[in-house]
Amino acid sequence: MAYALLRVFLGVNIAMHGVSRLWAGGFQGKIEAQFAQAPLPHAAVAAFAVVLPWAEALLGVLILLGAATRVALIGGAVALIVLTFGSSLVQDWPAAGIQLVYAIAYALLLFLRGYNGWSVDAWVGRREGSR
Repeated sequence: MAYALLRVFLGVNIAMHGVSRLWAGGFQGKIEAQFAQAPLPHAAVAAFAVVLPWAEALLGVLILLGAATRVALIGGAVALIVLTFGSSLVQDWPAAGIQLVYAIAYALLLFLRGYNGWSVDAWVGRREGSR
């Protein structure tokens, strides 16, 4: 139960990061402005700002449901590494600190994945095992 609650909490949080950024609009402009002085190509920053909300929404829903959990958690952790790199590059230390909390949640969920019993993955596994 504890694993499922943490997984659902992280999934909702990450999915809503993506969904709210898609609904609200202006996310790409905000990121481009934040990274205007960073030593990164503008096109790379713009592309990342377009892809990130969709990736967060998808990964968050997968984590929430416990579907492709391992892949979703690794994908989320990789996205978080990229976000932490960016936050550190522009010296946004409060954001980098918060991202450490997310990193711990991802690491715990990956490490304890054997407890992922209340999930789509477990349901599919039980169903395939009964054939």
